[in-house]
Amino acid sequence: MENLGPFDSLESTDRFVDRHVGPRPEEVEAMLNAVGAESLATLMDEAIPAAIRRAEPFRLEPALSEAGLAARASELASMNQPPRSFIGMGYHGTVTPAVIQRNILENPGWYTQYTPYQAEISQGRLEALLNFQTM
Repeated sequence: MENLGPFDSLESTDRFVDRHVGPRPEEVEAMLNAVGAESLATLMDEAIPAAIRRAEPFRLEPALSEAGLAARASELASMNQPPRSFIGMGYHGTVTPAVIQRNILENPGWYTQYTPYQAEISQGRLEALLNFQTM
């Protein structure tokens, strides 16, 4: 990175590594002393069985900036082709009994924002209406 002198605080901060708050060296040392390991590498060797470790390092693409990641995610999302949604279509060919239609579906007390004083009662009514309409 370029040394900007008194303008270092204006340097780009969109890299995660610049903003990551990880353990300080003294905290790592205290952790290693607590578990009795000489180094982080030794701790990893003791904690992760060799049979499940990767022999060669990952070959990763260069890291993206946050703006670059957002652009890439948007690009990938634009390739989606959402299928037709049938949510809320209900069950066709069902008959709603008149007593249910009149006393529940046509009663605005069940579905308006004007609810009784006790929120639990109004929530129960809304849930009952949803359950009935769904089935």
